Amino acid sequence: MKERKIISVTVLNEHGVLSRIAGLFAGRGYNIESLTVAPIPDTNLSRFTIVTNGSTRVLEQIVKQLYKLIPTYKVIDNKEFVEKEMALVKIPLDTNLSGLDALLKGYNGTVANSGENYLVLLVADDSKRVSNFLKAVKKFNPIEIVRSGSVALEIE
Repeated sequence: MKERKIISVTVLNEHGVLSRIAGLFAGRGYNIESLTVAPIPDTNLSRFTIVTNGSTRVLEQIVKQLYKLIPTYKVIDNKEFVEKEMALVKIPLDTNLSGLDALLKGYNGTVANSGENYLVLLVADDSKRVSNFLKAVKKFNPIEIVRSGSVALEIE
């Protein structure tokens, strides 16, 4: 049985780390569902947030292999996380926009930008709610959709 797993990895911020982490997954046939990385302010460290899935055994192997990477400082995989994703959706202004305001309010969304012929909508929430928003917004005939990877912060 496959389960979804969030893994937070803190590493030394040096060149080649992303390649090594991606190589670890690719070399063993593991899939990365989502990957985000950014430097941790005022340190020489970066945080990777990796969302993957697999059997319990596969997930345990992934974590063990991450610990073996030289620049790894910390791996957190067994905690509760606050997880958020973001999506930007460009919709044409010539579409019937009735109900758009209610949809945005329902998903804590906003209009992030506008142009002469389009609106850019922004929603940030957990993965499932972003997916539901993207299904609901299809009635507005999106021109383009961009979805970020998950970012997560352990809470315990």
